[in-house]
Amino acid sequence: MNARKKTLRLATALVALSAAMFALDAPAQTAAFPAKSVRWVVGYPAGGGTDFLARTVGAQVSQQVGQPVIIDNKPGAGAIIASETVARAPGDGYTVFSADNGVLVYNPALYKKLPYDAEKDFALVGMMGRSPLIITAAPNAGLANAKALIAALKASPGKYSIATPGTGSPHHLAMELFQREAGVSMLHVPYKGGAPALQDLMGGQVPLMMLDLPSGVSAVKAGKVVPLLAMSAERIPQLPNVPTAKELGYGNVEAYTWQGLVTPAATPKEVQAKLGTELQKAMGDAGVKQKLYDAGWEARPADATEMTRYTDAERKKWHALIKARDIKLD
Repeated sequence: MNARKKTLRLATALVALSAAMFALDAPAQTAAFPAKSVRWVVGYPAGGGTDFLARTVGAQVSQQVGQPVIIDNKPGAGAIIASETVARAPGDGYTVFSADNGVLVYNPALYKKLPYDAEKDFALVGMMGRSPLIITAAPNAGLANAKALIAALKASPGKYSIATPGTGSPHHLAMELFQREAGVSMLHVPYKGGAPALQDLMGGQVPLMMLDLPSGVSAVKAGKVVPLLAMSAERIPQLPNVPTAKELGYGNVEAYTWQGLVTPAATPKEVQAKLGTELQKAMGDAGVKQKLYDAGWEARPADATEMTRYTDAERKKWHALIKARDIKLD
């Protein structure tokens, strides 16, 4: 019996020692993160504004951590396909996701059922950038400035068509907010993406479009579309001559497309913190800031706490609008 007790004590001691050694090694493992390439999922096609932001910031993060950051484009269904992919991915920190306000804010209010839970399936890492929505006109629309736009909309309710990248997009909801606050009515023309909508705007097939600058910065610079009114708190630095809705008396009209970085919810806190640190460092890089500015983005770095506060405020604001305007996608 004594021999059995001794054997039992020895086995118990070995288990305890192994656990202690694992615990001591855990911080070292976290400190070594990442030890391999990181997959950065983007819910939109390559070449778009979201893709550009991810590739620009991802390249800087890769340089900082000494590991490849591989962009994985999974477009479709308003980024729902990509959202589900990331929600089901291993929570080890090696899968991150460019989550926009569509994914985190609008979709949960627009759809009765989603294959992901915006509040439970993701851990917020930090904010990256945003771009105000802008009402733009075709060159042949005869609308030279914001005052002309408002006058035309007031004089002819429902006459003017306005294109957006799709029903339920940030652009569509910005349009709905503007209509409510300005007391005007436009005919919504939802496209399957921003690129075909912009092509029709430049070609004069549609007179107006709610545009985000990263998607149309080249067209705006080339004079192929006319920026009329910005949905921002202050004038857009890249478009200093374009007034804001607030300047015209519509103080509640403020709408952006914005991007934040998230991971699967099961990702360890230490790894989330490491990703957050590297993200903020990348966003603070002067070269990154300049590239984003040139592409129409406004760098808006913020940590996980600030991103959580901002996202919660956005949900409160836009869910109320979606309910009031009775917008549904299923």
